[in-house]
Amino acid sequence: MTTRYTRDHEWIRLDGDVAVVGITGYAQEQLGDIVYVELPEPGQALKKGSEFCVVESVKAASEVYAPISGEVVEVNAALGNQPGTVNESPEGDGWLVRLKPADKAEIDGLMDADAYAAFLETI
Repeated sequence: MTTRYTRDHEWIRLDGDVAVVGITGYAQEQLGDIVYVELPEPGQALKKGSEFCVVESVKAASEVYAPISGEVVEVNAALGNQPGTVNESPEGDGWLVRLKPADKAEIDGLMDADAYAAFLETI
């Protein structure tokens, strides 16, 4: 499936029955050098739009919001030792969590890449 985006600069991509979530390149550029990522616990239930993670940079701390509802099945533990991976590869190795979606249809309501690019032009 293609990647979808939120107005809060999170991305989500289905990988089989699991959704991978992270922050966008735009978000990491705005934050600057990321020094710490506070991830949720596996098994935690997330509600669409609720805060589930905090990304701290040398400039600020920023909350990350769940793009869909679901259960955390895995966190990117490598970010504990290498939080800068979010800067280097925000939509790749810098992913934050893998979720088991409560309702995959929630993803359909998010922006595709073209809509997200158009949204960025309005900021």
